[in-house]
Amino acid sequence: MYFYNVMAHIDDQLTLLPHQCGVYRFLNKDGTVIYVGKAKDLKKRVSQYFTRGKNLSIKTQRMVSRARSLEYTVVETESDALLLENNLIKRLQPRYNILLKDDKTFPWICVKNEPFPRIMQTRKVIRDKSLYFGPYTSTYYCRQLLQLIHNLYPLRTCSLVLTPKAIAAQRYRKCLQYHIGRCKAPCVGLETEDAYEQYIRDAVKILKGDVTSVRNLLEEQMNNAVEKLNFEQAQKYKEQWEALTRYQNKSVIVNPHISNVDVFSLLTNESSSMAFGNFMRVSQGSVIQSRNVKYKLQIEETLETLLSLFLADMKEQTGGLSREILVPFLPEAVPGDHRVHVPLKGDKKKLVTLSLRNAENYKTEQLRLIESRDKGKSRDVKTRKVLEKLQQDLNMPSLPVHIECFDNSNLQGSNPVAACVVFRNGVPSNKDYRHFSIKTVEGPNDFASMKEVVTRRYSRVLREKQPLPQLVVIDGGKGQLSAAFSALKDLQLVPAVTVIGLAKRLEEIYLATDKTPLFLDKNSSSLRILMHLRNEAHRFGITFHRKKRSSGFARSVLTDVPGIGPRTMERLMVRYGSLKHIEKATLEELSGVIPAKTAQKLRDYLDAQGTGS
Repeated sequence: MYFYNVMAHIDDQLTLLPHQCGVYRFLNKDGTVIYVGKAKDLKKRVSQYFTRGKNLSIKTQRMVSRARSLEYTVVETESDALLLENNLIKRLQPRYNILLKDDKTFPWICVKNEPFPRIMQTRKVIRDKSLYFGPYTSTYYCRQLLQLIHNLYPLRTCSLVLTPKAIAAQRYRKCLQYHIGRCKAPCVGLETEDAYEQYIRDAVKILKGDVTSVRNLLEEQMNNAVEKLNFEQAQKYKEQWEALTRYQNKSVIVNPHISNVDVFSLLTNESSSMAFGNFMRVSQGSVIQSRNVKYKLQIEETLETLLSLFLADMKEQTGGLSREILVPFLPEAVPGDHRVHVPLKGDKKKLVTLSLRNAENYKTEQLRLIESRDKGKSRDVKTRKVLEKLQQDLNMPSLPVHIECFDNSNLQGSNPVAACVVFRNGVPSNKDYRHFSIKTVEGPNDFASMKEVVTRRYSRVLREKQPLPQLVVIDGGKGQLSAAFSALKDLQLVPAVTVIGLAKRLEEIYLATDKTPLFLDKNSSSLRILMHLRNEAHRFGITFHRKKRSSGFARSVLTDVPGIGPRTMERLMVRYGSLKHIEKATLEELSGVIPAKTAQKLRDYLDAQGTGS
């Protein structure tokens, strides 16, 4: 039952999720995040948790059963989603996340703060004034980038302490990297510090995404290698060029140069007099928190004033704001001593843009939610007015939110059946429809058949303690109505249940306690709903009657064929379903179902009747 319980809580949110890349979070009844996940398409991925028939593990079913609300953050790429998911899981430690809870993080590339700096891969960010780039979602890609840099520039890979004093004292000697041309041996004074720093500056440009000049150089080297028919070297240059091209898609979800920053954005919708905002917190280079809010605009309240209120609210809820705050426009006032500014370019500008994008998605979601709720309310109000009018026209003691209608169907007394259709809140409730085969009445007696069906129906309702309808409609005139009224009276359901008859000829309404029929306006909503009930009961009843009559007619014809008994007739009906299909069957086809001699007799009989295949 987990599916139905949870859907009752987050169904509205689920229908409004965007088809965009992002990270979603399930929260329990206490508002605690219990699961964080990423998705290429938020709507499709989250909907999978609530798809009937979906084979979910026991752990996932348990997690979904505890979810009471949903939050999400939209990002640009799948890599951004993976990085943000990693940060949130490590910070929030959700109960149902397992894979990323440990302290292992994604790899970084570090430019070490030391003489003749090394460029290396690491999983730990140490605040020692070294430069860090990343993290990277692929270790393979991180290594490829490092290999590219070391192929382009003769940088050292050793861990020697290359202070001027140690180099002057000649403590070290040239290693293999020098002899194969991958390092110029600064350890023995063969490389100047200024020349080495130029290599580092060029490598940092690549790590920052400024790769145009390097790509042009690689293209030139690749073309030269092709001209010299050195295809193996050309392939290496091509791989390096492709690695640089991929690196240009740099993530802003995690940036080591942006630390301890809060990002705010705010949008308005004048038609609804509401404002929608997004708050993101960046700590130690990572987005660790994202929250959406909405405000009701007051008279003559400006966005600048509302942004000040937004800042104050987040300061109270989070226990304080970061020293630096990024906003799309300046607020009217700043709560406390904070540096608030509007970034114009770079990664900080991208963070504000990302926050605005999330605010825009939240605004769209909320406006659609409000619109759908308003439509639902307007439908409910309209339905209630129709039912109130029906209550007034029929002088009923209670609102007819539950109505049942009965109709008899027979052909000269053969195969008599009856149908009961149910309307709840003015619309058909198909799952509650019932049909009846008349059991105690012989011959064409509609009155007795109606009394039998009404008695059987409400005897069971009383026995099973099911809710009774406020109104019972009988398809017919005074005779059928009197029979139904008598049955209800015997069950002591009068006057708790109102019963009326609807005649077909003039659409007149007969009341059980009034001999004079009631005529409603042809355009009356009350008459339209009663006619809808009557027509639906007739359709449901006649369909059942035709099905039963067809089966009975086929059986009566087959019994006239010599050699066909009940068992053979049953086999034919199971195989063909109706007399019409049996008539079209060939002798060979019939012989595959029943014995050949019997099939020949049946074929001869059908041909003699003029119904040959």
